[in-house]
Amino acid sequence: MKNPKIRGGALLARALKEKGVEHVFTLAGGFCNPALEGFMETQTPVINCPHEQIAGHLADGHSRIGRKPTVCLVGPEGFANAVPAMLEAGGERSPVIFITGSSTLKRQGAGGFKEIDDVAIAAPLVKHSEQITDGERISEFVDRAWVAATSGYPGPVHISLPVDIMFSSFDEDAGRTERPFNRTNLLPARAWPDPTQLEIVLSTIKSAQRPVVIGGHGVWWSNSEDQLASACAKLRIPVFNVPYHQKLLRQRSEAYLGLADFHQYHPSKPAIQEADVVIMVGGRLDNQMNFGNPPFFPKEQTLICVNGSHEEIEFNRAADALLLSDPGAFFDALSLLDNNWSDWFDQQVQRRKIWIEEWNAHLIEEQAKDEKIHPLQLSVDVQAAMRDEDWLVFDGGNTHFWSEIGVSIAADKGRNFAGISHPGSYSLLGVGVSLAISAKALHPDKTVVLISGDGAFLSGGLSIEAAFQENLPIVVVIDNNGGLDCISQQQERLFNNGKHFATDFRDIPFHTMIEGMGGYGELVETREQLAQALQRAIASGKTACLNVKCKGVISPIVAATSDKRDKASIE
Repeated sequence: MKNPKIRGGALLARALKEKGVEHVFTLAGGFCNPALEGFMETQTPVINCPHEQIAGHLADGHSRIGRKPTVCLVGPEGFANAVPAMLEAGGERSPVIFITGSSTLKRQGAGGFKEIDDVAIAAPLVKHSEQITDGERISEFVDRAWVAATSGYPGPVHISLPVDIMFSSFDEDAGRTERPFNRTNLLPARAWPDPTQLEIVLSTIKSAQRPVVIGGHGVWWSNSEDQLASACAKLRIPVFNVPYHQKLLRQRSEAYLGLADFHQYHPSKPAIQEADVVIMVGGRLDNQMNFGNPPFFPKEQTLICVNGSHEEIEFNRAADALLLSDPGAFFDALSLLDNNWSDWFDQQVQRRKIWIEEWNAHLIEEQAKDEKIHPLQLSVDVQAAMRDEDWLVFDGGNTHFWSEIGVSIAADKGRNFAGISHPGSYSLLGVGVSLAISAKALHPDKTVVLISGDGAFLSGGLSIEAAFQENLPIVVVIDNNGGLDCISQQQERLFNNGKHFATDFRDIPFHTMIEGMGGYGELVETREQLAQALQRAIASGKTACLNVKCKGVISPIVAATSDKRDKASIE
């Protein structure tokens, strides 16, 4: 009796199921039908999205919150739509597996239906991009992509499966006669530090007078944030977070002081510039860190980079000392030191207190000027009306920047969210709704609130249909200032006439849009209306929108980086 035959798409689905994939996102297309049939047969949940970019962002959101690979499945033209999601996922090291049902392999290069060189386009945006050229090797290609996505520093990968292979029939055990025979999800390899180099790094830290730790993506993806918090709380070392990355430490963590961003968190500047030793763990010396250079990191300071992969070690060659080590292993070794830097740590805590007091006083002055809500006041009041263990998401330009400041103020008042998420290092507008839906999907018993700029919501608001379709109610609070305020404020400092251009919106009734889709909507025009409106939105049990009229106020980071006319943008 002959072995039963299955399509290539079903082989693909089975290989991913074997790896443990729990979430697949798509905009169903004909090229992908055999894979969709395979996912249906393996009982793998698939969410059909209103746009391929949204499918990519939802996959990214689920990956970065759940810390597990997910799948975004699209056709050839859908691949083009999903490219921005690849960019965003790459910036956050999110191990999304992007799969393209591509044009026929048999006639490749001859102008096949919807032919596109997806492998070449994806290559600069992902860790690994490859086309399956033999249906017998589908499981092997999935295994290769999976290892690339989860090893070293994680990140998105791309597999292109030509439509003729997708629809062709193969044996169920095709390609399984060679090693590895076990193609389940094995734990990725971790780098353990060289004892000699580790001792040099620890000796440098031990002799420091004013050490600082900056935590990056590698800490999150290695599940080492608890070890970071424990070690630095014990030793009283201040911990800062690289900008644009979801918060490594819960707000109640004693060691965590805020962003390593001189504009959004002013006290980080004296802390980092006065430190004699800075230890950056799981991060990169990129533009956010001024490439490791002065004045961000003074020349006389010792800069140490600890990374769990050789790729990032090579990226950080500018550091004074490098250590290849899993972040958790490093923090375990660090915690064994018997030092205590309490005076230095307490100084940073006091600086934070003064900074927050100054902002609170500023908000009182601003509120007295007019009835329109200050965007920082909006963020502070929304967070005050939420509960501990809720999820907070924010999205936008100035809205994002003001909300970063609002998080520190809310934490000082005791607020401790279960999680905080927002756009990554590419500042891609419009991902907030998808991230909020992902948070709700993975934590259905939690309230999820998104604070979004009006421009950000217009960029990605269509993704809210997935919240209705999947019965995942979220609350969207829109900071409505009538335009792309972050850009218009840059223009007013750049243009000779001091005006802005092509950045205004009409008065858009966002709340009635959501009501029309079956949700709850409310217009908020004064600060006094906000708290109760938010409670009504949450109590409705529906996906809800508060359309909040806010005044446009330039955020510190935009003001600091766009006040010179020779600046083309934020640098």
